[in-house]
Amino acid sequence: MRLLLLRTVFVFALPTVLVGVWWVASDDSTDVYWPPLRTILETFPDVWTGDRLKDDVLPSVLRLTGGYALAAVVGVALGTVIGSYRRVRAVCEPVLEFLRAVPPPVLVPVIMLFAGIGDTMKVTVIASGCVWPILLNTVEGVRAVDPVMAETARSYGVTGPARLRHVVLRSASPQIFAGLRQALSIGIILMVISEMFAASNGLGFTIVQFQRSFAIPDMWTGILVLGLLGFLLSVVFQLVERRVLGWYHGLRASTRRSS
Repeated sequence: MRLLLLRTVFVFALPTVLVGVWWVASDDSTDVYWPPLRTILETFPDVWTGDRLKDDVLPSVLRLTGGYALAAVVGVALGTVIGSYRRVRAVCEPVLEFLRAVPPPVLVPVIMLFAGIGDTMKVTVIASGCVWPILLNTVEGVRAVDPVMAETARSYGVTGPARLRHVVLRSASPQIFAGLRQALSIGIILMVISEMFAASNGLGFTIVQFQRSFAIPDMWTGILVLGLLGFLLSVVFQLVERRVLGWYHGLRASTRRSS
């Protein structure tokens, strides 16, 4: 119980301090672009009603989920193949390094030419940016599979899909989840950028509309919603990661205790 209380204090201590500093620093502000935090919080419930959450936040979350899921499937699948075969990796590596260096926001106008301005474009933009950390981390994770473990599995007749699931992917899963974590933050950024280019709803669209109409406190509430959404998604990701990688975290904890 005491440990849980200490963790809770550590989690909320810094955000509480930052909010306090923001409140004090902006309390006497008369700058139209830097309204007091008090004004922003008073505006919040009037702006983000149930209908607006359904019309703007939900579509953004669905687009992010679609693009992120697509990137995860493609990244893990291709990364497993590339990491498993040296010749395939040698052929693909220069191309992958070139494509990874292209900033995904630059591709938004190009993707719009082929995918239009609907949800397909937004999902594609998100997937195009999220796929790289997942793919590259999967490649490194598959390459790092313990040769002794792989040979032992082969000796016991563990081959095919069983070897892929229980040896390769399980051994590479910490690296894969590291890539998934990086991709989540990239996906949120690209979700907003894609909605700023061409959209009729979504968080990015709404924030830009507030800015263009000089509803600055409303704009700041949208930024707060975006931050809260990122925080909630991070918490959900951590819960899933702890469940899936429970064996890994337990192994690390036992290793630390023994040393």
